[in-house]
Amino acid sequence: MSIFTPAHLTALEQQSIELPSWAFGNSGTRFKVFGTPGTPRDPFEKIADAAQVHKHTALAPTVALHIPWDMSDFGDLRKHAEDHGVILGTINSNTFQDDDYKFGALTHEDAAIRQKAIDHHLECIDAMDATGSRDLKIWLAEGSNYPGQADMRGRQDRLNDSLRKIYARLGDDQRLVLEYKFFEPSFYHTDVPDWGTSYAQVASLGDKAMVCLDTGHHAPGTNIEFIVMQLLRLGKLGSFDFNSRFYADDDLIVGAADPFQLFRILFEVIRGDGLNNADVTFMLDQCHNVEDKIPGQIRSVLNVQEMTARALLVDREALTAAQKSGDVLAANAVFMDAFYTDVRPALAEWRESRGLPADPMAAFAASGYQERIAADRVGGVQAGWGA
Repeated sequence: MSIFTPAHLTALEQQSIELPSWAFGNSGTRFKVFGTPGTPRDPFEKIADAAQVHKHTALAPTVALHIPWDMSDFGDLRKHAEDHGVILGTINSNTFQDDDYKFGALTHEDAAIRQKAIDHHLECIDAMDATGSRDLKIWLAEGSNYPGQADMRGRQDRLNDSLRKIYARLGDDQRLVLEYKFFEPSFYHTDVPDWGTSYAQVASLGDKAMVCLDTGHHAPGTNIEFIVMQLLRLGKLGSFDFNSRFYADDDLIVGAADPFQLFRILFEVIRGDGLNNADVTFMLDQCHNVEDKIPGQIRSVLNVQEMTARALLVDREALTAAQKSGDVLAANAVFMDAFYTDVRPALAEWRESRGLPADPMAAFAASGYQERIAADRVGGVQAGWGA
């Protein structure tokens, strides 16, 4: 007898997790970027690899692009994606790899440099028009390293002015999603360091501006599920960037460092009606430095699915009763019972019933795809950071 109810299975079947195109390119640390056989050399090969994840899991029907890393004929790329059974998703801007942005982009003192950064985002919206994408996601590597280096208040004002100009260009069905990050690459202050700053900026723009929560972008010990709850409560959680970290913004496979945290986050997503909500995009933002990239993405989406399944098993009625009666241990036990439930056998059986491989990792390994691309993709320049 299945541990899942029909409602659970419906929720799991509808789950969708967007993949990042850059996860299929080479990446590494600030000391070394490692190359691997079969790494994509252009956006078309990235899309083909991403499609393998969806083929084996039915969890990843959309692929996010990063501009200018994925510049191409977007009409052709859109058709290529559809031919491979996926569609193009979020468009991510890049204002952190240009010498002009050393001291800021959308916050820069120089109006000409700010305009350059604004124009880049307008070009990203042009790409959205061509790809059919809904969301423009903005992460800003902006701030200062030393007290007194920058006018923090002035930078907030300039950021808001820049965002307003970008927001004005959005189509009726398009959104601006502003990410935040506690620190790095700036160390004294970051212009958008937390959910409150992101919320303050997007709330001033309008209904088409939302907050993106990256699970690796917080101070150690931060209660991320509280932030998830609050943004859902406020109607401003636009998207997730799922990954995992041990120390800083490690961008490791989601759930690798703290599976219980992922479980707690997903419980609040379910509690706040964020699961399979068209207004909340689930996305991975990861870099596979030493592991193979396609299996790394398969493992990642399966980790999200497994923790979603566990979170669905929380006995909400028993939890509410324990909370209202002040029974601390009973309430905690409800959580722990669901978290410790091994859902993997039931999920494997359910996948097979849908014509999917019971073990997507093993199925991909047996498919021969990795060996084929290693043999075929010889010559050219492998994609990586900045390409």
